Amino acid sequence: MTLSAAVAAPASRIVSRRLQLWLVVAIAVAGCAAPARSVAIALTSNDVDPVQAALLDWITVPYILAGLIAWWRRPESRLGLLMIAGGFASGLSALQQTQVDFLYTIGAAFDILPAALFLHVFLAFPEGRLRSRFESLLVGAAYTGAIGLQLVKMSFGLFGPRNLLEVSARQPVASVVQHVQLLSLTAICLAGIGVLAARRRSGGRHRRRSLGLLIDLFAIGLVLIAALFVDGNFQGPWFQPLQRTTLAVIGLSPIVFLLGLLDARLARSAVGELVIELRADPGPHDLRDALARALHDPSLALAYWLPDFETYVDLDGRPLTLPKDPARASTVIDRDGRQVAALIHDSELVEERELLDAVGAAAGIALETGRLQAELRARVEELKGSRTRVIEAGQKERQRLERNLHDGAQQRLIALSLRLNLLEHELGERSEARAQLDDARHEIALSLEELRAVARGIHPAVLSGHGLAVALESLAVTAALPVKLTVEIDRRLPEQVEVAAYYVVSESLANIAKHAHATHATVHASERASGLVVEIVDDGVGGADTERGSGLRGLADRVEALGGRLKVWTPRGGGTRVQAEIPCV
Repeated sequence: MTLSAAVAAPASRIVSRRLQLWLVVAIAVAGCAAPARSVAIALTSNDVDPVQAALLDWITVPYILAGLIAWWRRPESRLGLLMIAGGFASGLSALQQTQVDFLYTIGAAFDILPAALFLHVFLAFPEGRLRSRFESLLVGAAYTGAIGLQLVKMSFGLFGPRNLLEVSARQPVASVVQHVQLLSLTAICLAGIGVLAARRRSGGRHRRRSLGLLIDLFAIGLVLIAALFVDGNFQGPWFQPLQRTTLAVIGLSPIVFLLGLLDARLARSAVGELVIELRADPGPHDLRDALARALHDPSLALAYWLPDFETYVDLDGRPLTLPKDPARASTVIDRDGRQVAALIHDSELVEERELLDAVGAAAGIALETGRLQAELRARVEELKGSRTRVIEAGQKERQRLERNLHDGAQQRLIALSLRLNLLEHELGERSEARAQLDDARHEIALSLEELRAVARGIHPAVLSGHGLAVALESLAVTAALPVKLTVEIDRRLPEQVEVAAYYVVSESLANIAKHAHATHATVHASERASGLVVEIVDDGVGGADTERGSGLRGLADRVEALGGRLKVWTPRGGGTRVQAEIPCV
């Protein structure tokens, strides 16, 4: 059953495509009969204006042919059918030029309908559907005025004795209905112009010049239709020139539409150039540029799908969401049934599905490579974030331990020292006891000093209370060798920056005292455009091991976690220079 269903599906599509082909041929033959009919009428009747007949054919044939092409390319879109209907309605309205009453009545009934159909085509471009309830109401009102009111005024005898739909000859009533019809259709056309203008403003500059020209022609056509209705309603002197100009401009629209299709067809030839560019294995940014050139969309952006994170990321591995803006659209690229990436592009490209599919297929391998690179960058960003969080958590824990030591063990030792002083007063002049009390007080003082040193190593309280400059001064004063300190900082920096700089200086001075055999050192700290720069230089023996020494490696991790860099120059016999650059953002 599964096999038979799989075979039946392509067979049904083939039958449907063949049926569509026969319908296209039939419609094309019927459409081509329109100019032959107009020519025959113009040659056999002296009352027919040949220019008028030619202009009606100028609208009929291009709209039918362009509609057939659009329908063949995208049968699910109603735009092609609307264009075909507009062309045939225009051809039927030309039947008013015949001498046969029945055909004349049909032509009179279809006299205003092309205007409503053209409005529908203009507002439904390019998706083939109206985008809002307001547009639907606008088009519905246009059809009501073009068909309903047309039949009403015909029933009251507006078109004379040849009108077979005349029920009662009431010319004044018919004139009022015509005034209402033409004025309402004028207002509807002006509202349609406002919709097109708002759509053009929100959509920005069109990706192809032909599409922008087409939208402009739509707006000009509606302006001319509105002007024609106003002039006809008030029996102005410009009706015939306006009518010819309106027909000429409206007839240009399907021609520009066909040029846009040709432009899209030529754009697909760029896929071959894209394949050649992809052989060079371009990087992520070069790949984006190549795809943008192939799609003729400079605004193109790439989004890579990371299944482990269940999110899209940009070229730098940062999370992003697919656009919801009507002017932007996204096309998902699959490879072997797996989602790889998405192209974020101009919404006009939605009408060129073949081009999008061809570009996506050509760039599949390159996009997979780019996705892996984006995933690596995302993991690096995640690693940086986790390392920063670990250091921040450790910093908070050190602050807590420092407070506990200060408020706990240190206070108890101070209290014990006070109790020993009281006990000394009670013992009086007993020399042996006083000597033991002095020894105990000395041990307590040493313990307090060691405890304070441990607390400073865990978290320097002077840094939190007075800032980096004062904290570095305390390090320089208590160092085991002379230190020349220069601080060029005019403000308090972020806490994590000050802590990192403090430990860079503290660890460096400790290493100098233990291993460098130096006679003096210099410490320089300054805030620059790139951030805080801290530099420690000594005149020792150099040759510090930056790989096996955990101290320098730990300082590098602390600085790099903040987005900075730690550099060490340590030539043997030439002293050591440590420089840390830490962003202050």
